[in-house]
Amino acid sequence: MDPKLASDVTLDLALKEGVCIRPVLHQVTDVQTGHTITVVMACRATRESRCPSCAAAARRVRMQQCAEGWHLEEEPDLDTRAAESAEDDELADDDPADAGDEEEASRRTRSTRRRSDSPDLPVRPAERRTIGQVYEGNLGRRYRPSMFVTLTLPSYGAIVQGRGVPVNPDEYDYRTAALDAMHFTKLLDRWVLSLRRCAGYKVQYFGAIEAQRRLAPHFHVALRGAIPRQVIRQVTRATYTQIWWPTFDQPVYCDGDEFPEWDGIDYLDPATKWPLRTWDDALRELDDDLDAKPAHTLGFGRQLDIQGLLGGTPDADRSVRYLTKSIADTYTQDDVYDSTYDAHISRLHDQVKILPCSPTCSNWLRYGIQPKDAGPGLVPGTCSSNAHSWEDLGVGGRRVQVSRGWSNKTLAEHRADRSAVVRKVLEEAGYEPSDVDRMSTQALTDTGEPRYRWSAVTLPPEKATGAILDSILERRRWRAQYERAKTILNGTGPPVDSNSATDPDDEEEGEHHVRC
Repeated sequence: MDPKLASDVTLDLALKEGVCIRPVLHQVTDVQTGHTITVVMACRATRESRCPSCAAAARRVRMQQCAEGWHLEEEPDLDTRAAESAEDDELADDDPADAGDEEEASRRTRSTRRRSDSPDLPVRPAERRTIGQVYEGNLGRRYRPSMFVTLTLPSYGAIVQGRGVPVNPDEYDYRTAALDAMHFTKLLDRWVLSLRRCAGYKVQYFGAIEAQRRLAPHFHVALRGAIPRQVIRQVTRATYTQIWWPTFDQPVYCDGDEFPEWDGIDYLDPATKWPLRTWDDALRELDDDLDAKPAHTLGFGRQLDIQGLLGGTPDADRSVRYLTKSIADTYTQDDVYDSTYDAHISRLHDQVKILPCSPTCSNWLRYGIQPKDAGPGLVPGTCSSNAHSWEDLGVGGRRVQVSRGWSNKTLAEHRADRSAVVRKVLEEAGYEPSDVDRMSTQALTDTGEPRYRWSAVTLPPEKATGAILDSILERRRWRAQYERAKTILNGTGPPVDSNSATDPDDEEEGEHHVRC
């Protein structure tokens, strides 16, 4: 069979079976015995454009995380979790509201001073709790409601209904749309901070940034506990964030021009050979200018949807699915090509690819400023952030935003919970865990060090098809074992011999640990 055809057939089969199409090779070594095996694992991508199977698996884990934390009735152990989260990137990065304002807030008081045209917000004494209050209804019924809110960005021009394209592209404000998308998460951070101050308790949240048809991101967020709708509306209207960066209205160097070059110390102007302003120098000039204005200011749009929900109801279950439905989606074309919509994406991408996304972005060279912590090799238009990509159009970070006290578990712990359910069924049915299964645990040596050392190995392209086929066969064997195990536990099947079970991760998804 033609290798290309074989590869295509394998990928189609992998997608049908829910198997990773970009497998990763690992060597696992038992440091006590020195025994080493090679394992093929799933890539765990979260974007459908990279691996639909792994993106679907990631969505199911996020659904579990969302459902577990939304209607908690017992206060999570936040002190313990905060101490552990220092080494947990998932929680530390997903709780920006605890991190304060943008990166320059600590040194510039103007960035935290409220604008005179912004309404004041009421501040309530904070209660030390994260769960919602209990209310008593008719016949003594007690219930603990929570909230589901959708936040949007403002309009940048008239849009053709149903198509998401501008009525008049020449009048559409693409630059503001690009900057709002790039700094949308900062606006969400400020909204959470303000909401906590007005709600009177440390509101916990699980939110997902979704790609709207018009290319502006919006935010679906689950809030634990009941907050008056008027308070949420008031906070949303009053929330804004200011970006106190050096001005970047007009580029100094454009495409086709010679860009600044690194001389070992600074980036030099190609004509004068003088060093460009450093990031710190540009900020000092900004501080000294009493008439300076923020480089960009953004706030929410008028559209705001607020719902109250009770845990365990069909509405709550539907909201969990709706909240997580698009976390793997990006700004991509529909099955039917639309040249007008494609042109709309291109015009926004033209802005996204030249604007700076952070203080360290290489695009600052385009505006005559050396990025923060500049070093050799920086070229405008080559910033590694996903914010500049065609798929993300400004939203370069995580699509899911989760507070530390949401479910009191890390994402890895949620995965382990799903794996443990299936593993328990297999063990109770008489299947013994495989070597790979044992090595996937967090076993420790006598000295307290991790017993198993995992190291990634480059998987040659010519072997990728074979690794995917092995994963498909492993998944089928695992599914057959799991179905037989359930039959045995239900008393409708014969007991099994002492066979070795594969490493199941979930009833619907396998980690595909394939031993080579």
